[in-house]
Amino acid sequence: MTASPSQETTVTEVATHALAPGLRVARLITGLWQVADMERDGPPLDPDRAAADLLPYARAGLTTFDMADHYGSAEVIAGRLRAREDVGRLQLLTKWVPAPGEGSREATRAAVERACTRLGVERIDLLQYHAWNYADPRWLDDLFWLAELREEGLVGALGVTNVDTAHLRVLKSSGLPIVSDQVCWSLLDDRPRARLAPWCAANGVGLLCYGALAGGFLSERWLGAAEPDQERAGTWSQMKYGRFLRVAGGWSALQGLLETAAAIARRHDVSLANVAVRWVLEQAGVAAVVVGARPGERTHVEDNLRVFDFALDEADHARLDEARAQLTPIPGEPGDEYRKPPYLTASGDLSHHLDALPAPYPSRPGPGSRTRALSGTIWEDLAGFSRAVRKGKRIWISGTTATHGTRLIGGEDAGAQAHFALDKIEGALQSLGARLEDVVRTRVYVHHEEDWEAVSRVHGERLGHVQPANTLVRAGLIGDGYRVEIEAEAELEEDPDAGEASAQRPAAAHDAGS
Repeated sequence: MTASPSQETTVTEVATHALAPGLRVARLITGLWQVADMERDGPPLDPDRAAADLLPYARAGLTTFDMADHYGSAEVIAGRLRAREDVGRLQLLTKWVPAPGEGSREATRAAVERACTRLGVERIDLLQYHAWNYADPRWLDDLFWLAELREEGLVGALGVTNVDTAHLRVLKSSGLPIVSDQVCWSLLDDRPRARLAPWCAANGVGLLCYGALAGGFLSERWLGAAEPDQERAGTWSQMKYGRFLRVAGGWSALQGLLETAAAIARRHDVSLANVAVRWVLEQAGVAAVVVGARPGERTHVEDNLRVFDFALDEADHARLDEARAQLTPIPGEPGDEYRKPPYLTASGDLSHHLDALPAPYPSRPGPGSRTRALSGTIWEDLAGFSRAVRKGKRIWISGTTATHGTRLIGGEDAGAQAHFALDKIEGALQSLGARLEDVVRTRVYVHHEEDWEAVSRVHGERLGHVQPANTLVRAGLIGDGYRVEIEAEAELEEDPDAGEASAQRPAAAHDAGS
């Protein structure tokens, strides 16, 4: 049931969080990913009518809205809502999800200016960036250009979406002013708790958490209900979170969790959905939870507000932890669902927007039967070497530091430098038709002996599933600030005549950051 724009909504005290200087957001953010779903088989929504449908949220104190450049007409609708005379100050958070590959400072500015125009603002409150492939360092260029626009005043604050702990560390160590990371976190998907949330809490990055209701599956509607055909569920949200559900243990596992949450909800006289959202809000490092809205179809404003009327106690958390222990953990870190199997997206793969990911680095034939990958550093031309060389099934990768163009990535953090060096190595492998799993030998050189453990831990994090032969050496590295250099060798199993180009999986953008 949709509230009339003129209908009075009881105003309650909405908790807020200071995400950045000058930016305080509601701890319950209204997400507009569903707009894209509503428009996928038809024309755009009427922006004025849709804005009117969102008015009850703003009047109730839920003044923060989250959207993206690819969420249909969501930015236009939010802009129309902001322009209404009967609406106070709103916080409009959007995302830029560019296609992977070559970008430019001009394209970055154009994307931000386009969002400003659609939102009807001179400055975006929070611009969140999504990267498809960490092994392609061009994603860092986009973020440095966005940081320039922040200094200029077109962007108020800069965030990211679906970025894991390692790469947040790379960004922050490189001096990028990241204030937020938008990731999935719910009773079904507890991945942020292990590493990401503690790191964010310690480093001043606020987590904006979507998926807290798992596409509505964490609600009374599905308690005791028969399992739906999730492939034909209708909404992208149900299709997406149906995949999470199947990985987490299936319908029977969900029912056990719902029964526990429902009992806690009855104890507090709130809804099951309130319990699910409150549980995420109470996790360390969480700045806010994003709960989706479908303008013109249904609103849950008053029920949503009840998350601020109660708190879960130790007994509640213990019961929920016991119920969650019966689930199968979602593998990996937040954001992995967009970069490696299982692809927990609405389509179940990465096929919505792109046919393939471009190779991170250009490759060149010769001499002889060799193929070379070039990362474009000044040293390759100066000293006459390739980033990597493939001959037949074998690939040799040169000593690789955290150099990107004229920048040293990772600052003084040896672990962050090691992550980026391994990203470059992975990019070289992808460009020559290989993967990290094909690595059989690494050699690691550290400038300062005290960095050995931090670098070794990164090596274990990235290559522990492969366990290649390895040598670790203290060496006097050339160049100011370089703390680690890594070289690698790989050997492929397949016939080298099958082709040099990497068979990258295609990439989808419909639900990125939702």
